[in-house]
Amino acid sequence: MFILYDLIFLLISLLYLPFYFWKGKFHRDFPARLGRLPKDLQIDRPVWVHAVSVGEMMAVKGLLEELKKRFPEKKMVVSTVTATGNQVADDAAGKGDFVTYLPLDFSFIVKKVINRIRPAVFIIVETELWPNLIRRLYQNRIPIIVVNGRISDRSFKGYFLVKPLLRPLLNKITLFCAQTETDRQRLSLLGVTPEKIIVTGNMKFDLKYRQPLEQKHADFKLRLSKEGRLFVAASTHPGEEEIIFKIYRELLPEFGGLKLLVAPRHPERSAGVMALAKNLGFACLRISMLGKIPLSTQKQAGVFILDTIGELNDFYALAEVVFVGGSLVQKGGHNILEPASLSKPVLFGPQMYNFRDIAELFVGRGAALMVKDAHDLKQRLRQLLASRQEREALGKAARRLLEENRGATQKNAQIIADQMSEVSIQISEDR
Repeated sequence: MFILYDLIFLLISLLYLPFYFWKGKFHRDFPARLGRLPKDLQIDRPVWVHAVSVGEMMAVKGLLEELKKRFPEKKMVVSTVTATGNQVADDAAGKGDFVTYLPLDFSFIVKKVINRIRPAVFIIVETELWPNLIRRLYQNRIPIIVVNGRISDRSFKGYFLVKPLLRPLLNKITLFCAQTETDRQRLSLLGVTPEKIIVTGNMKFDLKYRQPLEQKHADFKLRLSKEGRLFVAASTHPGEEEIIFKIYRELLPEFGGLKLLVAPRHPERSAGVMALAKNLGFACLRISMLGKIPLSTQKQAGVFILDTIGELNDFYALAEVVFVGGSLVQKGGHNILEPASLSKPVLFGPQMYNFRDIAELFVGRGAALMVKDAHDLKQRLRQLLASRQEREALGKAARRLLEENRGATQKNAQIIADQMSEVSIQISEDR
């Protein structure tokens, strides 16, 4: 069966080659995906944590810190699939830790890498399933723990179609630390032994969001909105910017001095978003231009486009209302916890399936507002802009709910520690 899987995986890889070239995925560290490790790598029974990309890597940073406190003598191996995730992993890793890329899931490659690294435990962030990797870890009696485990609506439908094939693989995993009761139920329906599933919560609630720098905050406030009224539309996708611009234009007569900042999910789209704004008749500026042109000219602009990285939180701090995008179009939404951590009233559309449980929790507790469509967004935005009391109530509820749901990182760290203790006992008995 696994020989057939290797052949199918090889065929898919060959078909995928043009995309790899086009996306520039053949970077200088790509040989690590083929199983090439440094010849001088010396690491004794490390904790191996795998997080596919930036979002998962950000969620697991606190867990890495906690594990280092509990096992100061242990080194960490941190693997990702994407280059951006790898950069975050480099920042999170400590001295002596090894940051690498997950090997391609060919049986001969994963066997070589696992035999070389010999991890004490393998931790997967958010249910990423690689059959050969899981099988080899299981054969080598290495515990596999899924943390922040989730089964999205889309994944569940696909997994359920191949349940007979998937069930034996899932049960090779030692433990699932699931985000929610829904995820626990879905794992159980896919055939995971109930005793292997523990609901520990979502580690994203534990993220320590950067607080805005006071001087930067004052500077942006001076340049963007002297009257202190700013609407932020964050992580937007094609189709959403035009909706936002039209709503902004319709609300301007009611809320004079209101400014709009649009932060495209992908900053490389900022030029296109800027052109759209100009075509609709707005005086607009890119954030990268602030400070490069006269202040009087800057203050004439009503629309600002965020074309820089790492500054969105500073604008969240200035905002009166925040809309989180990817939710009026079929993109699954984006993280609402960052503006919530700053006590901001948050709006989002109905397409939040990537953050389904967080969205439902916030709406159910009156800590955020879900809008049905563009018209509903305009009405809700008008309502919030007109009422400081409603804005503050919604923002305070968001921050309170975020604080109430912290703690998943500590729970997961304890479960991992317990498993590592069992492994140590077993190794001692074998000797």
